[in-house]
Amino acid sequence: MPKDAAVEEFAGLVRALKARDGRSYEALGRRLSVSASTLHRYCSGATVPEEFAVVDRLALLCGADEEERRALEAAWTEADRARRRAASPAPTPVPAAPDPGPGRGPAPDPTGPDPSAEDLSATEAPRARPRRGAPVALLAAAVALVVLALAAALLGHPTRTASAPDPAPASTAPGRTAAPLPFTWSIDSQLWEGGCGHTYLVDRAPRAVAPPPVAADSGAWAGTHGAVHGGEALVRITVQGRSPSDAVVLHALHVRVVDRATPLPWNAYRMDNGCGGAVTPRHFAVDLDRPRPLARPVDGLDASGAEVRKIPAVSFPYKVTSSDPEQLLVSARTAGCDCRWYLELEWSAGGRTGTVRITDGGKPFRTSGIKGRPAYVHDSAEGRWITDPDSGQTG
Repeated sequence: MPKDAAVEEFAGLVRALKARDGRSYEALGRRLSVSASTLHRYCSGATVPEEFAVVDRLALLCGADEEERRALEAAWTEADRARRRAASPAPTPVPAAPDPGPGRGPAPDPTGPDPSAEDLSATEAPRARPRRGAPVALLAAAVALVVLALAAALLGHPTRTASAPDPAPASTAPGRTAAPLPFTWSIDSQLWEGGCGHTYLVDRAPRAVAPPPVAADSGAWAGTHGAVHGGEALVRITVQGRSPSDAVVLHALHVRVVDRATPLPWNAYRMDNGCGGAVTPRHFAVDLDRPRPLARPVDGLDASGAEVRKIPAVSFPYKVTSSDPEQLLVSARTAGCDCRWYLELEWSAGGRTGTVRITDGGKPFRTSGIKGRPAYVHDSAEGRWITDPDSGQTG
């Protein structure tokens, strides 16, 4: 299938950046925390990244100026729209109503009134005669309400109607607004290990599950199937300051588990038959099965060269600016729970301190254990899900 023109234009800009920089796919991928094959797919137009943050970071690494970055963002926006259009299913046509035929009127509406029933609305009810004392009584009631309202105001107890909502508490002092964060942050919660390996839990039979998507479309696939991360969730946080000179200091990353339940009794679907990469990115390892999980920094490894090279882990405190962003990769694992959790990032800048809550679009992240669950892999030759031989299941 030919590539969309918008996708090809975006890929051409990415290729130009890569050619200008001169570094290999592996070297640039290490700085971006993506695999070399993923970066190559961006350059070839085979994949459009779900978020602009990784492309913007590439532009900064390759020395692009503000005008080039704006043009790159505009091209990515059009390419992302094209990708979403291609991923959206075509609407199902609605069949037209059958022709009733000559001499036949439309079928009666079963929800409409019965024409044989007696029309009770045609008979007008007798009008009630007005009472002479009604205006006087109404006036007396109105005066009584006014007196009660004045008395309540004088006693300091304001009256409240049953339908009026309670006033919302003010979050800031009158005339003042909360200052914006001195940095921006974004997440990608649908990452796969090495760009190709991941497991989802889905409450569907294999015949009702679509083939595995490319990694860039994993979010849409998971949302359509109501999928939950199985065993491990990878979350990448991109933090970028707003000023090129005033740095924001990141002090710590905390894990908060808000709910623990029994692992989901769903089928496990592996997105591939296993894959390996030359680069293991540095990350924060989180054991969700511990009573108080910690984000433990772990070194990465680069085996793309003649010798294996260690990639030092992120060490707090860490500084970010608008020209020097940072990506934090979190690997949260569990074997014994259906865990809902979020992260908290401590920061300081210009005499201000704070903690920002990192969530999955306002909701906690979710990871569930997969031990003992039926596991399936997709057979591309037969076009169907089959039992994973490594799972110990049969059938």
